[in-house]
Amino acid sequence: MNTMGWLVKREYWEHRGGFLWAPVWVSVVMLALTLVGIISAEVVGSRVEVSGGVPWDRIAERLNAGDIAHAGAGLDGAFVALAAILCIPLFFVLFFYLLGSLYDDRRDRSVLFWKSLPVTDTATVLSKVIAAVLLAPIIAFVVAIAAYVVLLLIVCGWAALHGINPLPAIASSHPLGLLWRLALTIPVDALWALPTVGWLMFWSAFARSKPFLWAVLVPIFVVIANSWLGMLGAPSFSRSFLVNDVVFRLLFGIVPGAWLQGTGLDLGDRIRGVNSDGEVSTVLAIFDPSVVYALLGTPKLWIGVVVGAALIAASVWLRRTRIETST
Repeated sequence: MNTMGWLVKREYWEHRGGFLWAPVWVSVVMLALTLVGIISAEVVGSRVEVSGGVPWDRIAERLNAGDIAHAGAGLDGAFVALAAILCIPLFFVLFFYLLGSLYDDRRDRSVLFWKSLPVTDTATVLSKVIAAVLLAPIIAFVVAIAAYVVLLLIVCGWAALHGINPLPAIASSHPLGLLWRLALTIPVDALWALPTVGWLMFWSAFARSKPFLWAVLVPIFVVIANSWLGMLGAPSFSRSFLVNDVVFRLLFGIVPGAWLQGTGLDLGDRIRGVNSDGEVSTVLAIFDPSVVYALLGTPKLWIGVVVGAALIAASVWLRRTRIETST
C-alpha cells in the first residue's frame, strides 16, 4: 500500500476513539433515549385512560395518503436529524484533533522519531488533513446510516405492535435519495473546511504552548480591535464580515453542512417537511446537487480554499523547521 494510505491509517489507529467510537456512542445514546421514550409512552398509555382518546385501530383505519406522506417526510427529517446530531461530536473531535495534530508530537518529542522515517513533512501534514476532511466525516456518515436503520426497525416494531402498517410511510420517504445526496456533500464540506483545518494546524505547528488560546483568541481580538477602530472613526471592516466570513469560517468551518448558511435556503420550514403553502415537502431540496454544487461557483468558497491551502503550506514549513515547545 502507498505511503499516504499508511499515514492515514496511522491517524485512524491513533484517534479511533474520536473518529469511530464518539459517533457510535452518541448514536447509541440517541437510540436508547428514543426506545425509553416509546416504552414510557406505552407504560403510561396502558395505565392511564384518556377521556375521548382515539384507539390505535381507529387511527390505522383513518390514515389517508396525506398522513402517509407526512409520515414519510418525518422519516426523512429523522435521517437528517440523526446525521446533524453526529455533527456535534464530530466538530469537537476534529477541532481538538487538528489543534493537537502537530503540537502533540513536539510536546512529547516523538516528532524526532517520525522525522527519522523516510516520510516527508508534506505527506505527514496532508495525511492529517485527509483524515480530518474525509476519513472522519465518512465514518460519521456510515454510523448515521446504521443508526437510521436501527431507528426504522424500532419505529416499525412500535407501529406493528399497534396494528399499523409502517411500509407505506417508509415507501413515501426517500432514504436512498437522501443517502446519495448527503454523500455528495462530503467533497463540498471538505473544501469549505479547509480554512479551519489550515488555521488550527497552523497554530498547532506554531504555538510553543496552549495552541487552543492562540487559535480562538486571535480572531476574537481582531474583532474587538476592529470595533475600537470603528468607534474611533478609523477605517475598519464590517462587523458582519469579520464575524460571519472570517471568525465563523476559521473556527467552525469543519462542521459538516456549515456552508448551508450561505445558500439562502429557508431551512427551518424545509426541515420540518412543510413548505410555505402548507403542502408536504421533503428535505431533498436542501441537498439537491444543483444547490450544493452551485457553491463551487462562488468566490467565498475558493477564497477560503486558497487561504486554507496557504495555512496548510505554512504548517508544513513550520513542521520542517521547528520542533521545540515550551516544555
